[in-house]
Amino acid sequence: MPADTVDVDFIHPRHLAGGGDPAWITVPLHDACGWSHGHDPLAPRVLLSSPDQQALLRLEPDLDGRWWTVQHAPAPKRPAWLASFGARTPVEIIAAFTDALTDPAADRADDADPREPLLNAGWSAAYRNSRLTSPDGTVRMEADEPTGPWWVDIALRSFRTLLWQAHFSEHTPAHLITAFTAALADLRPVPRTAGPASLATRDANLITVSRQKVPATQIASALPDRVRALAARHAATLPEPGLPARRASGTGRTR
Repeated sequence: MPADTVDVDFIHPRHLAGGGDPAWITVPLHDACGWSHGHDPLAPRVLLSSPDQQALLRLEPDLDGRWWTVQHAPAPKRPAWLASFGARTPVEIIAAFTDALTDPAADRADDADPREPLLNAGWSAAYRNSRLTSPDGTVRMEADEPTGPWWVDIALRSFRTLLWQAHFSEHTPAHLITAFTAALADLRPVPRTAGPASLATRDANLITVSRQKVPATQIASALPDRVRALAARHAATLPEPGLPARRASGTGRTR
């Protein structure tokens, strides 16, 4: 008989929670946003392409480098760009990026400032705000001015041994990087199924792990609920017969 509850660890800060379930990203892209995938059962990788074939998400195990990459082809007003994320990047943070990428109602203005969510969360700035450091000292984000690439490094005590990295190439849309930084600065903990978690540290000075019993039905419905919420964004922008498409503010849920 299945258990009525599941032990779940809620981890803060989220950037030290480990990668999580990749399906949190790949399933909504496919089921809610219409991204297509090939079929290569002999390769340990996932390839998803956007409906317009302009964007490609690649998830491929690489112990020495990036696991996640999002590539976008050149557009009339923007050269090609690439974003990448290491294996231990929490899926909730990557999902903020991909959710913004696929949001049909997103404000794509280039004047978005990726620093703003971090500064509002109390991050310290140096070098004319081109380098920002998290309050716990474990995250450093740097940018080449004025519109160059961005790097994010996560480490425990020094930046010699990195836990994970994110990189946004030149020309990556600013509103997408801002969605990433907002998720990175979010103070809400993220859930991980209790057990031998792939936490980088259990140092109580750096991380808080709160174990709670959660209804099994809530765990089972989290991903389907997320897919439905993201699919609703697209349904809200579809035109009625004989009418132009309408823009509507998207809705979404976080785990």
